Amino acid sequence: MTPSALLIKQYARLDSEMRFASETWTIYPTVIPIYCSSSSIRATKCHFSIPLKIYPGKYNLSTEVNLSSVRVVALKSDGDGLSLASDPSGTVNFLDMVNNLQGDSGRGYYIEMSVGTPGQKLNILVDTGSSNFAVAAAPHTFITHYFNTALSSTYQSTGRPVAVRYTQGSLKGELGTDFVSIPKGPNGTIAINIVAILSSDGFFLPGINWQGILGLAYPELARPDSFVEPFFNSVVNQLGIPDTFSLQMCGAGLAPSSTVDPPAGSLIMGGAEPALYRGSIWYTPIIQEWYYQVEVLKLEVGEQNLNLDCKEYNTDKAFVDSGTTLLRLPISVFNAVVDAITLNSEIDSFSPGFWDGTKLACWKKSENLWKLFPKLSIYLRATNTSQSFRITILPQLYLQPITDVDDMACFRFGVTSSANSLVIGATVMEGFYVVFDRAQKRLGFALSSCAVSGGEALSEIAGPFSVADVAADCIGSVPKEAVLWMISYTLVAVCALILIGLLLLLLLPCRHRDRGEITDESSLVRHRIK
Repeated sequence: MTPSALLIKQYARLDSEMRFASETWTIYPTVIPIYCSSSSIRATKCHFSIPLKIYPGKYNLSTEVNLSSVRVVALKSDGDGLSLASDPSGTVNFLDMVNNLQGDSGRGYYIEMSVGTPGQKLNILVDTGSSNFAVAAAPHTFITHYFNTALSSTYQSTGRPVAVRYTQGSLKGELGTDFVSIPKGPNGTIAINIVAILSSDGFFLPGINWQGILGLAYPELARPDSFVEPFFNSVVNQLGIPDTFSLQMCGAGLAPSSTVDPPAGSLIMGGAEPALYRGSIWYTPIIQEWYYQVEVLKLEVGEQNLNLDCKEYNTDKAFVDSGTTLLRLPISVFNAVVDAITLNSEIDSFSPGFWDGTKLACWKKSENLWKLFPKLSIYLRATNTSQSFRITILPQLYLQPITDVDDMACFRFGVTSSANSLVIGATVMEGFYVVFDRAQKRLGFALSSCAVSGGEALSEIAGPFSVADVAADCIGSVPKEAVLWMISYTLVAVCALILIGLLLLLLLPCRHRDRGEITDESSLVRHRIK
């Protein structure tokens, strides 16, 4: 079977390819041509607006505020150190948090929060790849409302500026503190650090329905520095809940043309809700506490092992990030995956543009598209380091519906290349219930109860497997991002000293000149974030 071309109407869509981390995140739309395939032999170009990725970036608030109004909660353990609270007799009932997310992978998953006193309701994007809680604090063309700090009697500015530059886009604001509550979250009011966004470039996009970002990663990624206590750390310290949260993202297969975001997932703070997953939870160690970094051992397309050195999968780092739309792979790994899919699929040929995200492929709705493509599998090292387990997604997850035209359905490839890092984004996460068990420094994966279509499960988990066929250490000795920045700062400082010396030599004969002053304000590296 060969893909054919179809002329479709011009189509623009918001799709958030987001990444938030030590650079928080941001998305920036770019209009690109799309190629659409079908059963005819005609071809044309249309337009598809794809927001490109961002990147993120301790003031210990919990020790600085009056916690008299905070309600302490108690949760029960499942005997394995993981808190379960479906029991309605408990102080916290996780069922109250079920379906507290809206959105999808393209537009982002967000939760309603009440910020300030009296509370101002805002939708906040959930991002496990960054560590700042930041909200719009000034009008913006692409958002309907914002947090008005002047109307909150409890907002306090620390006077510290925050400037975050992303791969595309940036924001500037001030660091402050205020109280936050979550209508469908843990009971109680939390005093938190908050970045009031006063200006931004490429951060907010047309058609989105959120006004801020909730960074759920570790303090090391917080901006302007790691002394700013992240949101979830404050929740754990003030409400006394276990240092664990879990995510179910159910937006797979939602029509992008939908103007209303239905309930599409759950953020459970304090543990895991058994109603949201099937079978057992398989755990992999958190390698380092900055991003939720994991160790990937190998990838398979269908039953074909890519047979790459496992260090290639972990180039720089591999981590789990709800703020990234796609599965992002290092270039060498991405190319191997594309070659393997091409070899294993029953499609005769593809336009290269389909693989790099600049073109769509379209098929008749009556065709059984899914049987033409192989499954994708990722092997993760288990907590028993001599073993691994495999998470698998079906093509229904990595071929993402973009638009329908008459009797045709058009898709984009849900995998992309990355200059550095392997990022397990929403493409994969939508197939699983993911447990961020920070207390035991591990990430858990279970089959999501919502990853089902037409009675067929869209994901699989299997194991344990021996790791005798892979290296004992697939991480390598790549320096952490913070170390790399320290090295760069040192080199800049050395260069600056040399430059100052040269300037002094030039100025010595001219004693009537004022030598001037070098201050922190003039530093070329001030506020620089990757």
